[in-house]
Amino acid sequence: MSKRALLSVTDKSGVLEFGCALADLGFELVSTGGTATALRNSGLEVRDVADVTGFPEMLDGRVKTLHPRVHGGLLGNVQIADHRAQMEAAEIEPFEVLCVNLYAFEAMVTQPHSLAEAVESIDIGGPAMIRAAAKNFENVAVVVDPNDYALVVEAIQAGSLDALKPRLMAKAFRHTAFYDSMIARYFSRVAGEPELTDTLTLGLRKSIGLRYGENPHQEGALYVDPFGKPGIASGKQIWGKELSYNNILDADAAWELVADLPANACAIIKHGNPCGAAVGTDFGQAYNSARESDPISAFGGIAAFKGIVDRVAAEAMTQKGNFLEVVIGTDFTAEARELFETRAGWGQSVRLIIAALPSNDADLTFRSVRGGVLVQSLDEDPAQPWRVVSARTPSEDEMAALRLQWAIVPHVKSNAIVIGNRERLLGVGAGQMNRVRSVRLALEQAGELSQGAVLASDAFFPFPDSIETAASAGITAIVQPGGSKKDQEVIDAANAHGIALVFTGIRHFRH
Repeated sequence: MSKRALLSVTDKSGVLEFGCALADLGFELVSTGGTATALRNSGLEVRDVADVTGFPEMLDGRVKTLHPRVHGGLLGNVQIADHRAQMEAAEIEPFEVLCVNLYAFEAMVTQPHSLAEAVESIDIGGPAMIRAAAKNFENVAVVVDPNDYALVVEAIQAGSLDALKPRLMAKAFRHTAFYDSMIARYFSRVAGEPELTDTLTLGLRKSIGLRYGENPHQEGALYVDPFGKPGIASGKQIWGKELSYNNILDADAAWELVADLPANACAIIKHGNPCGAAVGTDFGQAYNSARESDPISAFGGIAAFKGIVDRVAAEAMTQKGNFLEVVIGTDFTAEARELFETRAGWGQSVRLIIAALPSNDADLTFRSVRGGVLVQSLDEDPAQPWRVVSARTPSEDEMAALRLQWAIVPHVKSNAIVIGNRERLLGVGAGQMNRVRSVRLALEQAGELSQGAVLASDAFFPFPDSIETAASAGITAIVQPGGSKKDQEVIDAANAHGIALVFTGIRHFRH
């Protein structure tokens, strides 16, 4: 009985070389459609699947390999005498190698397409064969990745294929699981299913292997979601050292923040929190203004710009005494790149990333806990009307400042307090166990600039003590969600100090 290999691939890269190598090793090649034609055109002898099954392809190609003489050859355990007898009686020959990859469903549905095209891109026979061969991995080597072709040939030549089969089997099931997750997620959205379904399928593909995770003893990698919205994960690094796990976390925080700010904005992040944010007439001014908020923390931070990073911005960032780990923009001009790449002290150190600005489309966020995952929708502000609850209404200048600081505060770890004006962030209080301590930290950072500034809080004030503290430093207007049992006491304190107080009705905790 000759050795047989079944080859049926959508991605034909490397399959001709693989087929030639198998033929040289004495394998009979069985194939379908375009794969068979490609192999024959390269001079190989190929047997059509239809000759094996005795049936031609049917139903526009939907049925071609779904037959006992295919699946019996993949599932039959030739180490069991009864299986061998049944196969011989049914004239079923075993396969030793299955080489299959699947219809390009992901490529189809991530470009303009019709529903009918999506449906026809669902592979049925391919996954069925892969799963059959993977179940029978002790007898069949199942190959789904063109990168493994040479490895399989080497293993056959060395007589070590059996040792490789478990790894190939595991990869095969990952391959079909990922494929099915794409289909399930796509059609769940087509059907109008809620995002948080009873079972949640998520297929991710490794994008970057990292040297380590948050700390050197931890493994780390970046995986991307093919259906994911624009952002840092889909961004492109165009210069600099490889990104670290912490670089990516901070880059994401910076990019999400700057996307929520007005045009010509710059945000600087350090250890997950904003240490600077500003709007300027150009990006150079915006960066310098953002850096003024906390120059010490800005050193070694990550800067993000809402637009194309130009020479003016690059000049500002590469001045003596400055250093940034990562700079992000929607693009970089050639002059800006040249400055980063050639200015002394920067060189390969800074990483430059081009990314598309995040959208406000519905999406989910994931956060792992031991043994599970917390899932929620994005914290996008619904922009419901604000309510002035104080005796004094904010001035036009104060209201502009409150809007800017309210855009910043959701990006600060709770309990979050930010202080600023209509142009930039002045002080931050983050991650404290009580709110009044966050207020004190933000005021301390803002210093004398607190006089005449405004304050934003990610959640309500449970007591009027934060209002008293802010008033003593010269804060003139405050925005917060409201909703405390002591709201009236807070309002009374604001009125007593002439502070304009606005309730948004929306909380922005970030734990």
